[in-house]
Amino acid sequence: GITKEDYLRAIYHLEEDEKKNEVMSVELAKYLKVSKPSVSEMVRKLVKGRLIKFSSYEKIILTAKGLNEAKKMTHRHRVIEMFLADILKLNQEDIHEEAHNLEHAFSDKAINSINKLLKNPRFCPHGKPIPKVE
Repeated sequence: GITKEDYLRAIYHLEEDEKKNEVMSVELAKYLKVSKPSVSEMVRKLVKGRLIKFSSYEKIILTAKGLNEAKKMTHRHRVIEMFLADILKLNQEDIHEEAHNLEHAFSDKAINSINKLLKNPRFCPHGKPIPKVE
């Protein structure tokens, strides 16, 4: 299933792509390939967890807490993508899906070690910036 972290990373990714600080529910449903009711259900959970704000016209905005969590997940995902590309030499097409499968499996300690091994890359194989996290 699609986790709360997947939603946060998707919101972050869509904001980054569109260069805006809000995402429509319908964009999120399309991006994650889920139904509108699934998005609505998760949005309620994310609002309850104070990870997002839900403004008028179904616009989703990350809170500071949500942004921090989203950056952490994006950092993790993109570091793994770099590892898969640079160290394991996987095909470009397979990297995203493989990283998605692995991002929940690695501990923070493992991610930090991979990041060091890769000499702290600033961009993922797709050219997107790897967010800095504390």
